[in-house]
Amino acid sequence: MIQKQRHHLICEIVASDGFASVPDLMARLDASRATIARDIQDLAMAGRLRRVRGGAEAMHGAPALAEPKFDANQLRHRQTKRAIARAAAELCHAGDSIIIDGGTTTYAMTEFLGGRDLQVLTNSFPIAEYLIKRGQARVILPGGEIFREQGLILSPFEDDAIERFVASKVFLGARAITQHGLMQTDPLLIRAEQKLIRQAEKVIVLVDSSKFRNRGSLILCPLERINTLITDDGIESGTRKMLEDAGIEVIVTHALKAASVA
Repeated sequence: MIQKQRHHLICEIVASDGFASVPDLMARLDASRATIARDIQDLAMAGRLRRVRGGAEAMHGAPALAEPKFDANQLRHRQTKRAIARAAAELCHAGDSIIIDGGTTTYAMTEFLGGRDLQVLTNSFPIAEYLIKRGQARVILPGGEIFREQGLILSPFEDDAIERFVASKVFLGARAITQHGLMQTDPLLIRAEQKLIRQAEKVIVLVDSSKFRNRGSLILCPLERINTLITDDGIESGTRKMLEDAGIEVIVTHALKAASVA
């Protein structure tokens, strides 16, 4: 990854989380400690963030929706996300009604859903656009406010299309996973994603192993509500035991080789 891309991603992470530690940035950007330290110093000198002990913090408050931009987030752990997404797509069968929450790992599922006969409710413009143009699925979008940078549609109303859709599975990403459960940092996202979870029989979580090192301040759902979690082989044995002790089926994948996807 070139320096310009790293600087952009570091600023996105710090802006959305408020603080990012050096080890967290190393894991999320696949960079060395020396590289991250140098990037933080450069960005601090440019006035784009504040250098603090152990990492960097935002100069100003978080954006209205505390989530990284969709395009920037796609660059992180790309082949790992594809492997996780392929395993998730294998859980979908012809005739299924499913919910796919917005996010870059869930978006990666679209490559593998192709011609599947599915009914899909999604709050993600990128996911809907891909499936409409290249898939056979019937696509349903809820009403609500559009957050352009994240490609999300979030409704402030209880009575919308989501309330009338029943799914066999919901596929979700997460900001972090801890012993407390699936974590997020934005109250608006919490409310929207809890609505999606209520409409599904099974909750399937797609996260790369870096998410087990992240922090989150709000609980989206407890571990016991998750049926299946799909991650990569970077998961630690203690973390896997914690998940399995909570009754979660853990599926471990290996990063795919790069592929050209039109």
